[in-house]
Amino acid sequence: LTFPLLSVTLLVSFGSSMLYGYNLAVVNSPAKHIKAFYNATWSQRYGHGLAPGALTLLYALTVSIFALGGLVGSLLVGVLVERYGRNGALSRSALLVLLASGFMGFSRELGSPEMVIIGRSITGLHSGGCCLGCAQPLPHGPVFYSHSQGVGEGFIFPTGCVKGIFICLGIFSAQVLGLPELLGKDRFWPLFLSVVVVPASLQLLLLHCFPESPRYLLIERNDVCGATEALHQFLGTPDVQDVIEEMKEEQRSLSSMEMVSVWQLLRDRSVRWQTLSVVVVNAGMQLSGIDAIWFYTNTIFENAGIPVSQIPYTTMGTGAIELVAGLVGCFTIEKVGRRPLIITGFCAMGVCSAGITISLLLQAALPWMRYVSIACVVGIIAGFCMGPAGVPFLMTAELFMQSHRPAAYIVGGSLNWLCNFTVGFIFPFLQMSAGAFCYLVFCGVCLLVALYVYLVIPETKNKTFMEISHIFA
Repeated sequence: LTFPLLSVTLLVSFGSSMLYGYNLAVVNSPAKHIKAFYNATWSQRYGHGLAPGALTLLYALTVSIFALGGLVGSLLVGVLVERYGRNGALSRSALLVLLASGFMGFSRELGSPEMVIIGRSITGLHSGGCCLGCAQPLPHGPVFYSHSQGVGEGFIFPTGCVKGIFICLGIFSAQVLGLPELLGKDRFWPLFLSVVVVPASLQLLLLHCFPESPRYLLIERNDVCGATEALHQFLGTPDVQDVIEEMKEEQRSLSSMEMVSVWQLLRDRSVRWQTLSVVVVNAGMQLSGIDAIWFYTNTIFENAGIPVSQIPYTTMGTGAIELVAGLVGCFTIEKVGRRPLIITGFCAMGVCSAGITISLLLQAALPWMRYVSIACVVGIIAGFCMGPAGVPFLMTAELFMQSHRPAAYIVGGSLNWLCNFTVGFIFPFLQMSAGAFCYLVFCGVCLLVALYVYLVIPETKNKTFMEISHIFA
């Protein structure tokens, strides 16, 4: 791994994946301050405060609108990349973060809750394009790619490990900055939300120092000289002719290949089990309850009886464990395989979700059960980071041939964002109506997905598409 390649990998992940993780967790700590601002603003405008249900609805929309923006961003990113290139798409996405930061940073001064909601939706638009869309891996991933290494093998490190680690790092950063000693006070919450401007600005300033993706230059622009020069800088070697010839072969292959649409993918009976597997795993990843944990950690701990003064530090501790679990998952996926990690992860999450329900029901009689709740939350996060967090994206690439892969990613990515929005929006109401039993919904989802993976999805490690297709058949 050369220094230029490592540098651009870290830069893009810092300004994309880390921002995605940060925006997942940033609304958790200042929840009561944002709600108080909404209530006070409503009272100033209309002479009376918001009813509890209406306030919950408005805050749930603030939390979940991020995912709707992400859905739109993931659908538009292909157009941006085709028009402006990978670096150009990333730069324009960074400009969106600057705009969102302005909306959220000045929302209290202007007395506008709408600006917070708009800012959250714009940050989602950025994350959909840069992190869970296709712009983030492309500037550096194709340099690693080699047909001889098998599907996905060549870019596991930059687009899988680094991406997952930076998402965890972004969540942990939000938890640290949300401490009362830092930006966790009432007067700082607009600044807390707008901190995203820092990594986006750094990416915007430094991205022009690196060349465009060699694969994009050669395959899409047919710029052989530009691709050769970019490879020289990325690989640090004068002999790149083998890589150029390989990309030319890929260019010829793609030019003669007809890409299927989403509708054609859904109707193709030859890959129906692969498509169903993408649907089940990607939907299950978000419906597992992990988004509820990220969005509402403080509320969950408060209901579990953790003293309010200890909640921020408990939340930060879970973030540290999450970061460690993400590292463990990244470095074991090629040794253990995809299937064992995802089955174990979903099973652990299901058991721990049931454990939260039991601990909440028994905490009145047994005060020490609050610590069981903490352990279960940690178990859900660790189980997710070690398996379901990264494996579905890798599996999607390995289950389909190149002609079907873009459509499969659209299906999986759209389900990710839609289910993210669903959980973020309905969880407060589910918690109000079902109480401790709401976590049993997540338990059922996790165990059903684990059972499906066990019965249907084969191990894809070191297997070609034809071998995987034959196993499904």
